[in-house]
Amino acid sequence: MPLPAHPSIALVPFAPLGRLAALLASALLLGACGGGDDSPREAAPQAATCPEAVPATARCLQGQDSAGAYYLIAMPRDWNGHLVLHAHGGPSLDAPTMERATEDLTRWAIMVKAGYAWAGSTFRQGGVEVRAAAEDTERLRRIFREHVAKPQRTILHGQSWGAGVAAKAAEMFTAETVGTQPYDAVLLTSGVLAGGTRSYDFRTDLRVVYQYLCNNHPRPGETQYPLNIGLPAGATMTSADLNARTAECLGLNRTAAQRTPEQQAKVETIARVIRIPASSIQSHLNWGTFHFQDVVARRTGGASPFGNTGAVYSGSADDAALNAGVLRYRADPGAVQRFGADTDPTGRIPVPVLSTKWISDPTAFVELDAYFRQTMENGGSGARLVQTFTREGTHSYISDPTYPALLAALLRWVETGSKPTAQEIAQQCPGFEAQFGAGCTFQPDYQPASLDTRVVPRERP
Repeated sequence: MPLPAHPSIALVPFAPLGRLAALLASALLLGACGGGDDSPREAAPQAATCPEAVPATARCLQGQDSAGAYYLIAMPRDWNGHLVLHAHGGPSLDAPTMERATEDLTRWAIMVKAGYAWAGSTFRQGGVEVRAAAEDTERLRRIFREHVAKPQRTILHGQSWGAGVAAKAAEMFTAETVGTQPYDAVLLTSGVLAGGTRSYDFRTDLRVVYQYLCNNHPRPGETQYPLNIGLPAGATMTSADLNARTAECLGLNRTAAQRTPEQQAKVETIARVIRIPASSIQSHLNWGTFHFQDVVARRTGGASPFGNTGAVYSGSADDAALNAGVLRYRADPGAVQRFGADTDPTGRIPVPVLSTKWISDPTAFVELDAYFRQTMENGGSGARLVQTFTREGTHSYISDPTYPALLAALLRWVETGSKPTAQEIAQQCPGFEAQFGAGCTFQPDYQPASLDTRVVPRERP
């Protein structure tokens, strides 16, 4: 059941609103040495209207930090003394806005309903940059402690791409770098957990197989470019433009029954070869276009960290022709090193880590979790990881009782030192359904297969 409230924890008085002269120095210090508690103060947040999904008895605060990231904080009236610090998914390629923080709190209002304080940053910029997002998340933790309250425990929660942000933040900000342990535990949900250099391989595969079948991205009469860069820097293609091309070739804007036989055959070929459902082809092709462009043009100096040299594809009507006909690219070693340093987990996390994933997640494959387990073991943190899996859910959200159950299990682990098992969490979850509704579908005996069984192996620099 939810942990009891802790009324003895005192709130920190709000400081006067306004930016201080040393804000830029604060941002630089955070990036350089982990944001120690001796860094200059951030401006205090302002009172804000809570999203409708948040209990009416809660109060909300908002602000913009010294690096430009917006943030939102929610405090339940019956606060249990613990903070959930949220790293959101995506990432969006657009400039951050407060609306993003509102959307995140709306989705994760269950945390506030369960008695936890919640704080989420939009991150300072759009795009695929993990370490910067980790810094923004840590900066928000310090803002909360300075201006709102000093929680008994702080749980770092990463969702989807944000799970990679949380894993990186837990490695970057530790007792050694901050002076005191900033995070007591980490919760990773629906996580993209194999880092940028592994998690996106199949999107390279999707680009080349799509082009082999459709030849309209780019079209023959358009400027040709390596598909593993996504789009050339400065290209003005929009999502609507790409949607029009997939509608033309695959009929993704129609039901399977409405497609032509040729369109449906191509859709089925992509689904079998790339091992993704037809319903997720469009979203993954978008990411393999616009996110790849962001990575190559803005993060890796114009060289691509993505390649498919040596990949052997299967599942088409003529695999020999497919493998002979798809375009081939070799990942640039320097780009791989640069992108990996920013996005790849090392497995060196000094606190308990609990993860969950819907087994049929079409966005963040369950096999990514097998890779993450190996990473944690290689990094010496395997004993600090418990993985759970559910039979039902979606990528964006599994169910209301799932998350309070996981948080309670994490806190018991932190407080007692007794590591939970997936079976114990599955048994404890129904105790939360009376308060939060039905939705416990943990499958404690499930173990994901290796990532190589889902994504075609390839040569690597």
